[in-house]
Amino acid sequence: MGNRLSKIYTKTGDNGTTGLGDGARVAKHSPRIEAIGDIDELNSQIGLLLAENNLPAPIKHSLTRVQHELFELGGELSIPNYTRVTAAMVTQLEQELDALNDALLPLKEFILPGGSRPTAQCHVARAVCRRAERRLVALAQQEPVSAATLMYLNRLSDLLFVMCRAISKALGVPDVLWEPKKNN
Repeated sequence: MGNRLSKIYTKTGDNGTTGLGDGARVAKHSPRIEAIGDIDELNSQIGLLLAENNLPAPIKHSLTRVQHELFELGGELSIPNYTRVTAAMVTQLEQELDALNDALLPLKEFILPGGSRPTAQCHVARAVCRRAERRLVALAQQEPVSAATLMYLNRLSDLLFVMCRAISKALGVPDVLWEPKKNN
């Protein structure tokens, strides 16, 4: 493993720039850093979801792996032209998505975030994942980004949506269905 951080502050970012893994310095508001920041936030949201005590074991296992993969994805973004995310990682997300979705009733209505705390937290992670994907697409319009990385975030947001439904089912909580033009 590379160098361990023994000193957390370096003062090198005091001028509004940050260092990439290749030694280059970029603005802290650059599209690359914005994307890295959203991936970090997504990983943090998944960590918060994993702190819930009543998650089904398969979902917990999958999310733990995803956290490690998101760290790989962030590493990929921190070094231009470096690749860590693979097609096999995307395929694994698809397989988990299919397995979870096959155990659910067909979806006939839109679902609102909520129902239980873990379900709502999973919806927050899904929404942050979608934002991270948008940031990555914006970066890809300016700089090369691997196709697998773009696909990974797209599939992950789908998986998180299905996980929301699977968590609700495991907890015996019905999905919160959208009711058009509902007034309280």
